[in-house]
Amino acid sequence: MTLRQTLAHPRFLPRLLLVDALASGATAVLLVAAADLLAPLLQLPAGLLRTAGVVLLPFVAVVYGLSRQAAPARGAVAAVVAVNFAWVAASVWVAFGGDWQPSVAGIAFVLGQALAVLAFADLGWIGLRASRPAAA
Repeated sequence: MTLRQTLAHPRFLPRLLLVDALASGATAVLLVAAADLLAPLLQLPAGLLRTAGVVLLPFVAVVYGLSRQAAPARGAVAAVVAVNFAWVAASVWVAFGGDWQPSVAGIAFVLGQALAVLAFADLGWIGLRASRPAAA
């Protein structure tokens, strides 16, 4: 199977959404449960970390729900891709442009998860393009 065939496979996007939901869910649990422990290490406010985790919870539910569908609506997948790109932009702002001065570990943590989310966004976008119906 070629890369193009893999990206256009009917199960590619649901599987990608499932992995995105699992990774986002793990991040949400980490941020909510360990905000007070992470805050001094990352030099980011515990409230910011906890809020980011709580904000992820409905996203995780929606993305997981979409992943269970045989053929998730293209518009819904596009919305997930857009939210992922927005999360990446917000992460870069937190790391470099916000009111905080994160530690090197904080910058690495924020940018590391942003890179993972960027991968999900890119793969989702590419998967949408590869699976679009041929023009008549």
